[in-house]
Amino acid sequence: MVHLSRAFERQVGQALEVNATDLSAMEHLIQEGSLTPGELSRRLDISTAATTLVVDRLVALGHAQRHPHSSDRRKVVVVPAQESVSRAFQQLLPVIGGVAALTQDLSDEEREVIEAFLARVVDVYQSALGSPS
Repeated sequence: MVHLSRAFERQVGQALEVNATDLSAMEHLIQEGSLTPGELSRRLDISTAATTLVVDRLVALGHAQRHPHSSDRRKVVVVPAQESVSRAFQQLLPVIGGVAALTQDLSDEEREVIEAFLARVVDVYQSALGSPS
């Protein structure tokens, strides 16, 4: 499953012509709508210089734009390009739709078992990371 997920991420990245870091940046931008380069740097856990290169690549490919910050003239925000958001969702929708279709075929009991199992898996990961449940 992990290998399939990574292969799918690579496929999405190839379709959008971005590397793994750039794809991760796009995911954050799509989820948040806009981020400052500093916020993006923290989320990606990379240096601000590396983040500048990521943003430069995304802007050059038309995946993002820089806009002035609404309240701080010294800052900019990075905003995902709507066309790129649409392209990303075109890649994701077959998987999202497929999983949604599978869940519709489950009984209530099956859903409860799966939810309980996944909750325990989350607990295992949080424990391994030293995070509270």
